Amino acid sequence: MSKSSDIQIKIDLDNNKVAEKITWTASDMPEQKEAKAMIMGFWDKQERNTLRIDLWTKEMTVDEMKYFVHQTLLTLSDSFEKATGDNKMAATMRDFCDYYAEKMNFQGPQ
Repeated sequence: MSKSSDIQIKIDLDNNKVAEKITWTASDMPEQKEAKAMIMGFWDKQERNTLRIDLWTKEMTVDEMKYFVHQTLLTLSDSFEKATGDNKMAATMRDFCDYYAEKMNFQGPQ
């Protein structure tokens, strides 16, 4: 028997339609979570293209965005390796993440 989970995302907007608050929950999650930013991608198999939603709140600082992008790139490297088994390219992607962190002057673990 298969299992499914519903994920709900709620975006509260100000009068100018700028995100003030992002909350999300899943049907198998005990409580609602709040986020300052999200990056979501869907593969459109008919168009063979990625549909994306990139959104962040007014409270998201530039420094937080730099870390968020860095961590997202690291996660994409892991996902790419898991999905394709291409360890060499995943390592190259992680090398870029190290370069990014160096250029951003990140200190310590991210």
